[in-house]
Amino acid sequence: MELDMGSMAAAIGVSVPVLRFLLCFVATIPVSFLWRLVPGRLGKHMYAAGSGALLSYLSFGFSSNLHFLVPMLLGYASMVLFRRRCGIITFFLGFGYLIGCHVYYMSGDAWKEGGIDATGALMVLTLKVISCAINYNDGLLKEEGLREAQKKNRLIGLPSLIEYFGYCLSCGSHFAGPVYEIKDYLDWSEGKGIWSRSKKGPSPYGATIRALLQAAFCMALYLYLVPHFPLSRFTDPLYQEWGFWRRLGYQYMSGFTARWKYYFIWSISEAAIIISGLGFSGWTESSPPKPRWDRAKNVDILGVELAKSAVELPVVWNIQVSTWLRHYVYERLIQKGKKPGFFQLLATQTVSAVWHGLYPGYIFFFVQSALMIAGSRVIYRWQQALPPTMGLVKKILVFLNFAYTLLVLNYSCVGFMVLSLHETLASYGSVYYIGTILPIALILLGYIIRPAKPVRSKARKEQ
Repeated sequence: MELDMGSMAAAIGVSVPVLRFLLCFVATIPVSFLWRLVPGRLGKHMYAAGSGALLSYLSFGFSSNLHFLVPMLLGYASMVLFRRRCGIITFFLGFGYLIGCHVYYMSGDAWKEGGIDATGALMVLTLKVISCAINYNDGLLKEEGLREAQKKNRLIGLPSLIEYFGYCLSCGSHFAGPVYEIKDYLDWSEGKGIWSRSKKGPSPYGATIRALLQAAFCMALYLYLVPHFPLSRFTDPLYQEWGFWRRLGYQYMSGFTARWKYYFIWSISEAAIIISGLGFSGWTESSPPKPRWDRAKNVDILGVELAKSAVELPVVWNIQVSTWLRHYVYERLIQKGKKPGFFQLLATQTVSAVWHGLYPGYIFFFVQSALMIAGSRVIYRWQQALPPTMGLVKKILVFLNFAYTLLVLNYSCVGFMVLSLHETLASYGSVYYIGTILPIALILLGYIIRPAKPVRSKARKEQ
């Protein structure tokens, strides 16, 4: 068996541990389908927890489930013993344990060298555990002062241990997301809300096939591109001999190539969540109505590659994690009666960086992301302040925002890929830190050139 795995792995150019993970990862699709056939609420929770634990064992070994138990039990204990503070306690305990695992396993180095471990799944699990505790904490608060997301997701009662384990380990999202709320998981398992058994649900098969075809295309394109744009080129003397524009072009193609790997992973996750039924999020208002599968969606490929503004990127890239960060970090840092500013944006990006791991490349990337978004907002404000008579200038600014986003995103994501301080600074320096200087210059210009607020019609104001 090992020999077969070795030859299979060599044939597709990956290590045996990565091949084992990929096989288990793809297996989440049929396993998620079988969930639909499990009778009874208790049976569904046990199947969700058991199948997730089994696939983790087959993919990462027995120790992975021990690692998962730590934040799960810490989170549940905090909800039982310290409900009034369980959200903040679980947040710091969960992230503390995750950081410890990141440091111990140095997973980023392993991933770069073709290895794999359970820290990726632990990252997803940590967000689930924290959101569950915070929502249980919110169940004590009066509904009047809560945001819509808090009202929707708050937990009045404590989930049972088997419900909690089923939510945390449900195999469709266990390996790579998407992250979803325990309230949705419970409604799905119990046939409530939009999953009510009294209503005829949509067929998931067409959407599942579409996600699988997308996954196949993404992997094929990635395998075609990756030999032409290796990350090792950034430390190659040949790279330093190239001119500025060629180096900048190589950074763009490296980022473009790497993204297709993530598109593949998220497409497989999307297929698993859709076929289980959990991905269903309601019906469109079109005639006839069509099913929406937003809960399963983690990326909008064209939305990323053709983003008109950096502000759009969190809405189209790693969508469910971006939603988690908005609900559980960004919005909770905004003081009542005040508008969010650069501090909330930077703090949110810092949490995201720490969640990924304590590599300098991650820190640089997410600080860069905060600068990139802030700079893009400046261009957008200038664009919105222009009167309708200056349509051509407005179109030029739209194009400049698109070009700015394309340049800074692909410059910044080199740090996310190479991770080390030396390689990150070397790659940034090779293009004279243009992707850092440009956003900072725009932010400073935004303080100098302050456009008047656009006049809105009365109807628009009422909206």
